[in-house]
Amino acid sequence: MAMLPSQADVFFQQNHCGVYRSDNRAEDWIDIGEDKLPTRFGFPIAVHPTDPRTIYVVPEESQEYHMSVDGKFAVWRSRDAGASWQMLTKGLPDQARLVVLREAMATDTFEEAGIYAGTNTGQIFYSRDSGDSWELLADYLPPIHSVEAAVVDG
Repeated sequence: MAMLPSQADVFFQQNHCGVYRSDNRAEDWIDIGEDKLPTRFGFPIAVHPTDPRTIYVVPEESQEYHMSVDGKFAVWRSRDAGASWQMLTKGLPDQARLVVLREAMATDTFEEAGIYAGTNTGQIFYSRDSGDSWELLADYLPPIHSVEAAVVDG
């Protein structure tokens, strides 16, 4: 579950049965993925560090098939708190059956956010432009279970 940084009452979550937003401190949940995302199943979710209406998810085929939807690895972004979604693939592998686990996606704190996603097959992909384009940061690692990002001065 991810909390919006500037709105303490708003939460987002992605789980085995969808992507949801709560506008009242998790008392009620609104489905923000049904009929908008290619599948209801997935794990990671990240909130943009300076724009709390922008969120990122990585859907998976299904609970039975933990892999990229239709064999195409993509990160999905909403810039309007889940009202609409955009598939982001520029720089990501075109044909790949990858999984990003629940804790394996993170953002840094820059205005033009860096987004980082680690896969079950040992790659870390990153974006320096809030998800518009992606590059491979590391390869040939063991399965990645967790990714954290920090900005270090000096």
